[in-house]
Amino acid sequence: MKPSLHAWCLSGLFTVCASAAAAPPEAKSPADESVLIALGRKVAEYQMRAPVGTKLVVDSGDFFHPVYTPRGVVITDLAPSDHPHHRGVFLGWVEMHGAKDADFWGWGEHAPIQGRQIVNRSLSVMETGLETLSDWQADGVVLIHEKLIARMTNSGNVNLLDLDYHLTPVSDLKLTRWAFSGFCLRTRKEGAIEFFSPAGSVQLPNPSHLKPESDWPDAPWYACTVKLEGGLAGAAIINHSSNPPTLWHNHRDVRMINPCIVAPAEVNLKKGQPLRLRYRVVTFDGEVPTATLNTLAAEFRK
Repeated sequence: MKPSLHAWCLSGLFTVCASAAAAPPEAKSPADESVLIALGRKVAEYQMRAPVGTKLVVDSGDFFHPVYTPRGVVITDLAPSDHPHHRGVFLGWVEMHGAKDADFWGWGEHAPIQGRQIVNRSLSVMETGLETLSDWQADGVVLIHEKLIARMTNSGNVNLLDLDYHLTPVSDLKLTRWAFSGFCLRTRKEGAIEFFSPAGSVQLPNPSHLKPESDWPDAPWYACTVKLEGGLAGAAIINHSSNPPTLWHNHRDVRMINPCIVAPAEVNLKKGQPLRLRYRVVTFDGEVPTATLNTLAAEFRK
């Protein structure tokens, strides 16, 4: 089932609502569409394309924002003033070389961002999630075919968003080594932030975006809490054990959790050979639920 240009909902435990962005009725188009995912309560909104009327400097959809905690607090940010290319929960690398050079992250310093788009081609509703097909394009040339399977659950004090990316390059591609980029969760700017790992509060210094070796060591998960007016809200990313070697560019000032597969070394993708990446996003309210995250990580990483 694919969403039309009109708002619609499926009733029941799992609810998906597709709606147009705030534009006059006569201006509605597929580029305005998003999909709201709820399991009795809001979990996340999948943006099929770049929302109209925002300050986002990249012309790509295929990301999740807003992402909610169980209490309904929005934990993610979209196009913040310090990094207007950041977009909730998203995937993109800062420097890619192949048939065309491209920066799908959106920094624009070492590869072009103009004419580089992640374009949603289809969306299907499953019993507990979504399946989407998107093309990573550079000046109209498709570099990667992406299939994303997103499954959502909630369990008491947490919301879960399980993301399974299958990225098939149309031609050979090189992902240049950088300290950051790849899969990312960008949190809100306001409020004091603190990072945690299974070992407790992280006291490591912020990594440098120019020094991959300064990234944090791999761990089953990293989490952060943000002190908002209504109390603490938080998010975590659990890394799947089958993902490529990873270092984490978790930066307090930039407000992001970023398991980075290009920090240990450049990654080379061969034509027609899919790269599979799996991540579990967990949102919560209050203090970090360490025991719950450890259980969820053990389950997910099997």
